[in-house]
Amino acid sequence: MTAEYRRADDRPPRSRRFRRGIYLLPSLFTTLNMALGYYALYHSILGSAAEPWHYDNAAKAIGFAIIFDGLDGRIARMTNTESDFGREFDSLADVITFGVAPALLAWMWGFRLLAPLNGADLIARVVQLGAIATFLFLVAGASRLARFNIQVNPQPSNPGRPGKKYFVGMPIPAGAGVIAAIVHFTDGVPVTSWWMGLIWAALVFATAYLMISTWRFYSFKDIDFRSRRPFWVVVIVAGVIACIRYFSEYFLFFLALFYMLSGVLARLMYILRRRGSPPPPPLEATPAP
Repeated sequence: MTAEYRRADDRPPRSRRFRRGIYLLPSLFTTLNMALGYYALYHSILGSAAEPWHYDNAAKAIGFAIIFDGLDGRIARMTNTESDFGREFDSLADVITFGVAPALLAWMWGFRLLAPLNGADLIARVVQLGAIATFLFLVAGASRLARFNIQVNPQPSNPGRPGKKYFVGMPIPAGAGVIAAIVHFTDGVPVTSWWMGLIWAALVFATAYLMISTWRFYSFKDIDFRSRRPFWVVVIVAGVIACIRYFSEYFLFFLALFYMLSGVLARLMYILRRRGSPPPPPLEATPAP
């Protein structure tokens, strides 16, 4: 059929249907993200000293959720299907997967199975401290998401290089990744000594603080996967995938802590540079006419 005999409204309805349908693609990745968060909650509850693999499965689920969380936003931007609903849906999914799930995993793995001592009061205090630390992790993660949603072009308190994109505060998926990477590093074997419980509480506190801080963390948003890259970039990506496949416990542990410490080091270097820079010269008073 020639073009002049086609109905004038044939093409627009198909286009509208396609536009409505393609929004399902980023939402599907967000739903998978939420499903992995629920899976992590399920295995965190089932975990025990006799079956530590449940904790490891919960940590792996959070790790896979981080991948899906990164994909849904990029797919929405690449397909021009960003929407207010998608942003709100993604934030609610992140609260579950990267807030509630790692907080429960940190509690169940790090504090619930502490071995009793003669000084039972000490264990009780460590357990209480762990409950506070994991709750603050959840509150900090939710606050981090709320701040991210309402801020327009936020600037970190320690600005980085021009042209680079940074997060203000450590993003909540990275905070959840720290929890998951440490649990995975131990193959899910839970903490049983009180002093390890104290160290774990301090680490959870530190992670919560970094999420609500105004320190800069590299966002990786200026990486364009559609542009041409040298061949050695492909080799590096293949090496990273191989390391995750065969040495995931060690590689992800190093990667999570490296990203966490990168924000701390960037802040310290900024403070040292400011202290080492000479003060501005005093203004010379000009005589009155």
